[in-house]
Amino acid sequence: MLYLTLLICFLAAMLLTPIIKKLAFKIGATDRPNQRKVHQKIMPRLGGLAIFISFLIGITIIKPNANFPLPLGIDIDVNNLHLSIVIGSLIIILTGVFDDIKEISPKVKLLGQIIASFIVVGMGGLRVEFVNLPFGGELDFGYLSIPMTMLWIIGITNAINLIDGLDGLAAGVSSIALFTIGAMAMVMGNPYVGVMAFIVAVSTLGFLLFNFHPAKIFMGDTGALFLGFIIAVLSLLGFKNVTFISLVIPVIILGVPISDTLFAIIRRFVNKQPLSAPDKSHLHHCLIKIGYSHQQSVLLIYAMSAVFGLAAFIFSQATLWGSLIILLAIIITVEVIVEKIGLIREDYKPLLKFIKGLKPVNLRNKL
Repeated sequence: MLYLTLLICFLAAMLLTPIIKKLAFKIGATDRPNQRKVHQKIMPRLGGLAIFISFLIGITIIKPNANFPLPLGIDIDVNNLHLSIVIGSLIIILTGVFDDIKEISPKVKLLGQIIASFIVVGMGGLRVEFVNLPFGGELDFGYLSIPMTMLWIIGITNAINLIDGLDGLAAGVSSIALFTIGAMAMVMGNPYVGVMAFIVAVSTLGFLLFNFHPAKIFMGDTGALFLGFIIAVLSLLGFKNVTFISLVIPVIILGVPISDTLFAIIRRFVNKQPLSAPDKSHLHHCLIKIGYSHQQSVLLIYAMSAVFGLAAFIFSQATLWGSLIILLAIIITVEVIVEKIGLIREDYKPLLKFIKGLKPVNLRNKL
């Protein structure tokens, strides 16, 4: 039944996307080219609506809250959680639809995200209350558990939105993240999260057929916000444990959007720009700037996302010291890539300059 449902979701997204494309032109949900954007002609947005409808079809057929329970270690009512995810997703979709049509202000868009995240946290009961630290001790978040969980959901939601700058980029990266979350959730005995992740992933792939370069339709904020929201919720729920290691896993899985967002913040701070100021220095922009084509840049970022996913799986199976070594290797690798492509600034290369300054010891002279 699961495989049949996933096939239906894929086909539904594939069949719905051309219909949504016509609807987007009819209601004026289009994206006009400007100096910051890569496309050169008016493009229909709203493609995320096809992904969302396919998602609703999938959860209606298979009813994951009834047929795929949460593990015993997670003390959350799955029916309340499931309903809160659906309601929160609907609010996010409405926020995205209004933005794709009218381009609402960032404050209104943020308000929609706050309401959606609060529903999942308040009504659904999803929150991280404390963490056992690696070398002993416990970090209790107390009253901060609710705002911190909401901050995670809002942060990841916007991170996916920020990487939606090239044809097929956000859809492909999201699909890789969702398949990784789903597979790891299944291995860790969390079928509810696994099934939900797979349903959204195949729905996104059905849309990606029309969104890969050269794109015929964009997912718009409707799709980017929905994918970010659902990934944030499922990643937190899939690895909702009380250990520090379990909380790092979703961060690694979402390494590409999180890194791009983090360095965008650093870049704007270094260049003394407002955090909300748009620019053309995100990861995909930098790859094109150094000579990669549109399609090559997207495929390269897909590969990075897949590597992060593999690293997350290895990380989850490693010992404590092994996990720390993997984490250090990831941080160094990310920093080298950032400096190589000029993600913060072209002259920002502290690590590369340090490595270049290390001269090999001449043993012959020493002797």
